[in-house]
Amino acid sequence: MKKPRITYFLISVITLTVFLAFGSYGVVLAQEETTEEAPPPEEIKLSTTYPVLRGPSGTTFEFKVEASYRGEGERTFDLSAKAPEGWYASIQPAYEQTEIAAVRMRPFSPESLKIVLIPLKNMSPGEYVATLEISSGDLRDSIDLKAVITATYELALGTSTGRLNTSVTAGEDNHFALILANQGSDAIENISFSSDKPEGWSITFKPDKVESLEAGKTQEVDLTINPPGKTIAGDYAVTVKVTSDNASDDLELRITVLTPSLWGWVGVGIVLIVVGGLAVVFVRLGRR
Repeated sequence: MKKPRITYFLISVITLTVFLAFGSYGVVLAQEETTEEAPPPEEIKLSTTYPVLRGPSGTTFEFKVEASYRGEGERTFDLSAKAPEGWYASIQPAYEQTEIAAVRMRPFSPESLKIVLIPLKNMSPGEYVATLEISSGDLRDSIDLKAVITATYELALGTSTGRLNTSVTAGEDNHFALILANQGSDAIENISFSSDKPEGWSITFKPDKVESLEAGKTQEVDLTINPPGKTIAGDYAVTVKVTSDNASDDLELRITVLTPSLWGWVGVGIVLIVVGGLAVVFVRLGRR
């Protein structure tokens, strides 16, 4: 009679153990199912794949930035950009040319933006950082965008005398000396010359091309001006231009045309003035 009692006791212990184990687990599951998770806090985030761009002086830098908003409803965010000194920053939609100052966003729907950095003058080589900011109430974020100027390219065209006017004789070759200077930080290649001139005039350059000009160096250029022989005497404007792959300059000259006959009259006038002056001197000396 003792064996059935032992068996009954063991069965009872096992049953109670199983009940306690699975019963407590079920209670935990029920508690977990009834617990509600708190919604994540609202957030605005700016990000970019390429925060640093490089280019020579005069380059316009375009940064692509993505704005991501996490929240409960639509919201309008203000946009602003702090540009380095001497630069202009423009905030635009990624695929439009319209400048914007705010953007309306839906939760979990990213907006693609474009920040265009434009140098207002030739910038020295170096790093220039702009900051894009987005905000709405207590939500805000910012991102730094860096433009790296690798070199400056600047050509300056002038004259050997510093004067921007000269006199020429119609129907003849008249020479005028120009000075081309590389005021950049790197060599400038493939330099060529051209001009805007009155109809029928001949304007030539020697040399007419410069293969390469090192930084800080100058090149003298002989400008030959030949107005047609029938050109009416007077003042004319001639613009000479220098261009390369990454720099250019121009110079406006005032050209005074004297016809050969006019030169003759000028010579006669000079002779008469000299003779008249000598006559006056002799008369005064004779009276003494």
